[in-house]
Amino acid sequence: MRLDKYLKVSRIIKRRTVANDACDAKHVSVNGKPQRASYDVKVGDIIEITFGSSTNRFEVLSVNEYATKENASLMFRQL
Repeated sequence: MRLDKYLKVSRIIKRRTVANDACDAKHVSVNGKPQRASYDVKVGDIIEITFGSSTNRFEVLSVNEYATKENASLMFRQL
């Protein structure tokens, strides 16, 4: 699954266009490297998102095409 779609489906970022813009601005890195929105997310990847002075890190636990509001939080673990 694409990185921007994963961020939207898992509800880490609300909208896919916002996730795409964050990737283009190099605010999103996977396993320590800035990645484009087209990066293929795999289980075990560490996603790091920087907005302003705050940085959030997430570990990918599962990759699902669709997720309900309740199941979205099971797709990642915040570090």
